[in-house]
Order: sequence, then structure tokens, then C-alpha cells
Amino acid sequence: MADAGNGHSAKVEPLRKPRPCSECGRPSQREHYPFCSDRCRNLDLSRWLKGSYAIPVVEDDSKADDGYE
Repeated sequence: MADAGNGHSAKVEPLRKPRPCSECGRPSQREHYPFCSDRCRNLDLSRWLKGSYAIPVVEDDSKADDGYE
């Protein structure tokens, strides 16, 4: 086992690269990744639950006349 007092420190790389919070732009925090706080995380969750992040669908009328009735 290595001696902790020998002056050598292990180089530990973070699990994820720090990114700005998608809600407010502040640096993200590990416990709330990719958000900076629980508040920003809950704001994003609220938008998902309300359907604000729905993908718009465009109806294609040309496929409606393909013989299926």
C-alpha cells in the first residue's frame, strides 16, 4: 500500500467534463449534473411533465390517399 504522506498525489480525472447549466448557464455541479442546482433540475423536469418539450409533428396528406380506409 502506498504511503499517504510521501508527497505524491494521484491524478484523478473527473467522471464528466464540466458544462454550463442548461437552465441558467452557471457551471454544473456533480450531484445535480448537468444542472447547477436542484432548482434548475426541477424546472427542467416541470417542463417535461407539462409537455413543453414535445416534438412537433407535421401531417403528410400525401400518405392519406394510399388506399387504407
